[in-house]
Amino acid sequence: MTEHQTQKPESEQDTPHTLLPIDEHVEESHGPDGKKVRHKGIYLLPNLFTTAALFSGFYAIVSAMDGNFAHAAVAVFVAMVLDGLDGRVARLTNTQSAFGAEYDSLSDMVAFGVAPAVVVFSWALTDMGKVGWVFAFIYVAGAALRLARFNTHIGDDDGRYFTGLPSPSGAGLVAGMVWSLSDFGIDGGDISVLVGIMTALGGLLMVSNFRYYSFKDLDFKGRVPFFVILVVVLVFAVISSDPSRILWAIFVGYTVSGPVMSLWRWRQRNKLAGEQGQEKL
Repeated sequence: MTEHQTQKPESEQDTPHTLLPIDEHVEESHGPDGKKVRHKGIYLLPNLFTTAALFSGFYAIVSAMDGNFAHAAVAVFVAMVLDGLDGRVARLTNTQSAFGAEYDSLSDMVAFGVAPAVVVFSWALTDMGKVGWVFAFIYVAGAALRLARFNTHIGDDDGRYFTGLPSPSGAGLVAGMVWSLSDFGIDGGDISVLVGIMTALGGLLMVSNFRYYSFKDLDFKGRVPFFVILVVVLVFAVISSDPSRILWAIFVGYTVSGPVMSLWRWRQRNKLAGEQGQEKL
């Protein structure tokens, strides 16, 4: 290097030149020794499932705009399956990352927040005008608030329960309603008020304090009695016989379980308080 040449800044020397105008993703994590470790790039496998779930949500929106409401509802259910797989794949392959968590949350907002609202609005709420989009927006806002609350309370709540209706279950409630009633040949515009109330109720339950069983304490890795696999086969057979109505019934039952469990616990507390009061007397 001559005296007239200037040395490039260290930041420019360390930055590789690429043909694509896209910055490399870099995130920090703590290694086994507690020190911060910088990682470049993202994990491909779990984010493929997340991208597929995002695509399913987008496909549901496009299908609803084209009037294919059954296809749109099915796409929402497909997104649920993919959403359940990405996290499990990340844990099994030890490929969890902050990027994956944020990407998954954004994908959930599209697939379980915006997509069901657009589907149900296109199917039943269009003719209601502003009242219809208010019903749909209550659902979208509920899904967004539910996801934000979940992201900020990770590790703080009892892992056995969710606080508020999970957004995939809210999507199953709304999309299942569209799919099931469409199969019955019911025009959503004929029952628009009922559909709007059900949609808004799903959004409100997502931000409620009702507790819903999470099924996270179930052990899918351990051994189970042989008859359990027979029960699983039977469940798949029953669902396949009439998927739209049975899946909707399952999600309706799960949605109702939160308020029912809260009412039961409230009655048990009052009963116990009454018994303790009588003992003191």
